[in-house]
Amino acid sequence: MSNPTETSTELLERLQHQVALFARRAEQTRLGGVGRARNSMDRAAYLLLNRLDREGPMGVKALAEAMGIDSSTVTRQVAPLVDTGLVKRTSHPEDGRAVVLALSPRGRGRLNEVRDSRRRLMAQVTDAWTTQEREVFTDLLVRFNEALADWHAGLRDEADEQAGTADRQEDRQPDRQDERQDERQEVRHGERHGVRQPDRQGA
Repeated sequence: MSNPTETSTELLERLQHQVALFARRAEQTRLGGVGRARNSMDRAAYLLLNRLDREGPMGVKALAEAMGIDSSTVTRQVAPLVDTGLVKRTSHPEDGRAVVLALSPRGRGRLNEVRDSRRRLMAQVTDAWTTQEREVFTDLLVRFNEALADWHAGLRDEADEQAGTADRQEDRQPDRQDERQDERQEVRHGERHGVRQPDRQGA
């Protein structure tokens, strides 16, 4: 419950604490659902299957970009799904030379089981809530997740920019070395001809 006298710092402190509690309790229950399908699918598998179901067959690179993770992580996470027959590798519908990942009929069936189980869990957890409270909470949670995704994307962009800057600096090193070599040659040339070179501070 909100406190009218609560400062911005106190509110953010309460928010971060509740998010930490949520993360711990979500991990404890794995939000796996109820019934036979409870805890039967880990988070990574669920998110991968869900993405393929919603967006259709995708390549590893496209899937990684859509999920905000790197391609090596997708490759590692999808391997057991292929081995168990939940995901299949197939030819791209427009480019037969390209291989894409697609949800298999077995994978779709398992995903539907888990979704139904998790919906029932959400119904039990929020049983005392009104429909409006569920809608408000869901809208705010969507907004919170999108804000986190944008924040992480910003970190990746910053890291890529820093890596690019470092690469450009490395590429310029040989040019700078050539410039210094030319300067030294000019100095030696001037000394041989009695020309005094100006002092270079910080050279």
